Amino acid sequence: MARPCGAEPVKLLVAVLWAREDALRESVRRMEAAWGVIDYSGPDHPFDLTDYYEPEMGAGLRRRLVSFRELFPPGRIGDAKCAANGIEDALASGGGRTVNLDVGYLDCNKVVLASFKGAGQKIYLGDGAWADMVARYRDGRYQPFEWSFPDFKDGRYDAELNAVRETYRRQLKGM
Repeated sequence: MARPCGAEPVKLLVAVLWAREDALRESVRRMEAAWGVIDYSGPDHPFDLTDYYEPEMGAGLRRRLVSFRELFPPGRIGDAKCAANGIEDALASGGGRTVNLDVGYLDCNKVVLASFKGAGQKIYLGDGAWADMVARYRDGRYQPFEWSFPDFKDGRYDAELNAVRETYRRQLKGM
């Protein structure tokens, strides 16, 4: 019979969406205050496969992946989503967000994003938070699902996610 055991810590990951550089800088400062030092900050990618956020955030949106040095308990991802929403709210201007922080985690097998919106594939975590597995690791990369965000599906983050995974693997070996 299987016995309950704790989960390994995971790599906290945030997909930061923004149009204004000042909003990006301030969100990074606040994320580091909340979760510690950023150990990976990827290149800026155009957010060009949907215009969903343009009415609220404006045109010319970009997305950057960041991860944090300190490993994170996966059971606290709902708390991290609350903190991310607090950062978004604090930086809002003119009735809309200036940043959108898709917070989640990566482990050796999957990428999970937290959400406050339910959907058929999402698992309820409690306190209004849902876990959305957006990719699983197979054949040397994190492979997205049909419901994954379009920019997570087109491969633009593959090398970055693999780099974060390698850092995570080294961290686990050092534990």
